[in-house]
Parts: sequence; structure tokens; C-alpha cells
Amino acid sequence: MDFGITIKPDMSVQRILALTRQAEAVGFNYGWIFDSHVLWLEPYPVLTLMATNTTRMRLGTCVTNPAVRDITVTSSLFATLNLISEGRMQLGVGRGDSSRRVLGKKPVTAAELERAIADFRNLNAGSEVEYAGQRIRISWARGAPPVWVAGYGPKVLELAGRVADGVILQFADPDLIAWCLGFVKQGAESVGRDSRSIQVMAAAPVWVSNDLKRAREQVRWFPALVSNHVVDLIARYKAEELPPALTSYVRNRGSYDYRHHCEVESDNANFVSDEVVDRFCLLGPAEAHREKLRKLASLGVTQFNIYLMSGDEEQTLELYGREILPAFDDQSRSKPGRA
Repeated sequence: MDFGITIKPDMSVQRILALTRQAEAVGFNYGWIFDSHVLWLEPYPVLTLMATNTTRMRLGTCVTNPAVRDITVTSSLFATLNLISEGRMQLGVGRGDSSRRVLGKKPVTAAELERAIADFRNLNAGSEVEYAGQRIRISWARGAPPVWVAGYGPKVLELAGRVADGVILQFADPDLIAWCLGFVKQGAESVGRDSRSIQVMAAAPVWVSNDLKRAREQVRWFPALVSNHVVDLIARYKAEELPPALTSYVRNRGSYDYRHHCEVESDNANFVSDEVVDRFCLLGPAEAHREKLRKLASLGVTQFNIYLMSGDEEQTLELYGREILPAFDDQSRSKPGRA
């Protein structure tokens, strides 16, 4: 299993870079950053600095979308960053959440997302695409980075199975991950792909401690974040098409204030129960983390991505580097050819 971090760019650039360097030094292979340009710092200048402050860590968005940024802009950004990083970029992309909703806009459709992925790959490969009736080409691009698709619903998960190099699942609940991967497999099989070739990321915050009460309060914001996607799913699917383990916890959800998105102790999370926190996140002593990660690996998870925004980030990296990563260390974690 590979390990990554995701940074919410609401801290100083100097601290972001220090955390990135620390993560690479202790063995993390991926560094991701949120793309929500109104709420937080613009991610692409930060990604540029992350690239110049690392030597082997793969870097990317977790996640961007094809509506806030025109896909030709995203393609040029990643082609440039791939040159700066010497081929280490990864595109994490989805339908759009906070960066769209804070503007009063809806996520894009699955069909729009799929078209954008195809255009991104072609443009980064230096191939022509038709754009608004024009034939365009990024002639200096040198190859498309791997594409990771984030999703929760059957349509986007099947899309990921058809076209993605990797899928991003924003929780660490083994049962829900197994449910999601069933749709990824269906999508892969529909086009003759081997679903085992698709990388699988589970992304969630962690807290290493015997003090479960404090641990839960540090990460309770995360299921509240996920609830925005769940509410969207409930509006688009029949109840019987979605697992109660995913949908039932939003029943008493109130309004959600994106000004306090991903904040520890935010009022957004008051409706989230301890049981849901325990399922969606990784909590407890180091052995509890190792045990749950082994379970995720057995389901096919190839990368665990820590949402590094629950407080005490430096200690979290130090503890994971010392207590967790060595238990999953093998030659596959450093192979350059993996997505």
C-alpha cells in the first residue's frame, strides 16, 4: 500500500512546504492539495512549490473539477507542472463540490466529467481536440499524467472503472468501499478492462491516540464534509439504490456553511455520531490503524491518503512514519510506473 497526504491550503505556504518535505522524508509517496479557490489559497502556485521542494513524491489535486477551471486551462497547468516536476503530476478530478457550491453552482454531470477527462488526456498527449468548434492542440505537452476520479454514486464509479487510472473514495469504511468498488468493477468489465489495474485510494483524516473522545472531535468534520455528497446522491438515486450505511446518518443534518468547510469543531458536524466517525476515519492507537489499513488493503485499496488537517499535523506525520508505514513497506511502494 502507498501512502499520501492531502493538505487544505489554509495555512502559511511555508508550513505547507515544511509538511510536504517532512512527509516525503518519512516515506509518503503522494502529496495532494484541495482545489477550492475561493475558500483557500490558489493550489497551483503551491503545487509548483511542492514540486520544487520534493524529489520523488507524486503530486496533484484532490480534487479539481472541469467547471471552475476550463479543461484547456487545467491541461496546460498540468503539462507545465509535469515539466517542472519531471513527470510526477497526478490529476485528481470530480464533479465539483465546495469550489462550485460556494459560488451557488451545481456539480457537473458524469457525462461532462467523462468528456473533460478525454480532452485532458488528449491535450496532454499533444493531440488535437475539438473545442467549441475549433481544433486545438498543446504542442509542447509531453504526456498525460494519471487521472484519478473521485466519486460516490454508481454512475461516476462506473465511469471511473471505464476510464480512470485510479479512483478516489473519501472515507475509510471497509463496507462502503467494497460497495463502491463493485461499481468500479462493473464499469471496467463493460469495456474489457481488468479492474485490478485501477488504483484505489481511500482518503480520510486520522488521529493516533488512546483518547478516543478527543480523537473523534478532531475528525468529526470529515463525515460532515462527506454528507454534502451524500445529500446530492439522495436527490439523484432511489433509496434502495444506496446503502443505508451511507445515507442514514444525514437524516438529521441541518444546513452546511462552506465558510467553515473542513474545520475542527465546526458546527457543521454537530449531527455526526461517534459511530459514523469511527467508520469513516482512522482512530485509536497505532495497532488499530494498522489493523484497519490491512482490511482496506485486502479489499483492493492501493493508497491511503491522510487528510492532514485535523491538528498536530507534524506529530501525525512523525507517528505514521514510525509506527504505520513500515508495516506496509515493500518494493511496490517505490516503483515509478505505478499510477
